[in-house]
Amino acid sequence: MSANENPAALLAHGASQLSAVTVDTYNEELRQGEEFVGDRASRRAFQAILDDWRARIAKASADPLGESPTADLSRKQLDKILTEGAPEAAGLVHLAIEEFSNELAGVIRRFLRLKEWKDTERIIVSGGMRESRVGEICIGRTDVLLKSEGYAIELCAIRHHPDEAGLIGALHLVPAWMLAGHDSIVAIDIGGSNIRAGIVQVETGAVDSLELWRHGAEDPPPKREEAVEHLVGMLKDLIKRAKKDGRKLAPFIGIGCPGVIAPDGSIERGGQNLPGNWESKSFNLPQRLREAIPRVGDHETVIVMHNDAVLHGLSEAPDMRDVTRWGVLTIGTGLGNARFTNREPRKRAKER
Repeated sequence: MSANENPAALLAHGASQLSAVTVDTYNEELRQGEEFVGDRASRRAFQAILDDWRARIAKASADPLGESPTADLSRKQLDKILTEGAPEAAGLVHLAIEEFSNELAGVIRRFLRLKEWKDTERIIVSGGMRESRVGEICIGRTDVLLKSEGYAIELCAIRHHPDEAGLIGALHLVPAWMLAGHDSIVAIDIGGSNIRAGIVQVETGAVDSLELWRHGAEDPPPKREEAVEHLVGMLKDLIKRAKKDGRKLAPFIGIGCPGVIAPDGSIERGGQNLPGNWESKSFNLPQRLREAIPRVGDHETVIVMHNDAVLHGLSEAPDMRDVTRWGVLTIGTGLGNARFTNREPRKRAKER
């Protein structure tokens, strides 16, 4: 990209052509009958698998995991059971890992049959499960399963913390020259359970002043307007903090959001896990945020929104130069997905 290119063409919401990659596809909604295939490899799917095994065992003996509902068992608790728990409890978690890994492998096979996912060389896995040892073993087990079946593909965990990856990816929604003279941006990562916002350093990609709102834990759940109001408050706090810290904040806000993002910034479909109706034709999040925050410093605010899985993938773009075609899966409330083709020739592999 050069400074002579048309900036307007580079700032489209949900764009397929970005500075470093072509987004071949994202938010693929594979179905088997009435079921979304991706739902078999979500956080809820893992919990359902573990619940099923607990119910089977409980018919013959005491539940090795005790009386706590599966949904109340944190990732840290499951990790501790896996590494330090009684053999029966650890074995039960291993059974769930094995079944979930087989389901995830099946989902990936379906993706690889798509024309848009043909010749994928590497898949990055992000989302909440990646934070735990249980999740890491699921990724490793799935990788081994696929390789044993002859798939020449590498499955690996995302390098960045899942709470930060979507924010870092926002840096790649615009070419670097458009951020010249600034040292940081504001970025947002909207999910079905959490909304994250933070300041991202342009040079290093480090995330400062991370704010996390677990809207999925609210009772009652927030309405759409309440969620937007809360998000605006988060952004204004971050902008004030950046000014206080002497940062040269770019007049740019990058957003990752579930669903298919239309060129005008509306959500065509796939936002069903968000609080309220975000797919309404009368609702446009970038427009609402621009109205609430018309300027950053001395300049008019520019906002670009893309799918959240795309942004998680983009956080890895600098380290994907040794392959040509690669994808990302985000395991969370649902299964986000995106596939990319690098726009520059591949470089020699780095040690991962």
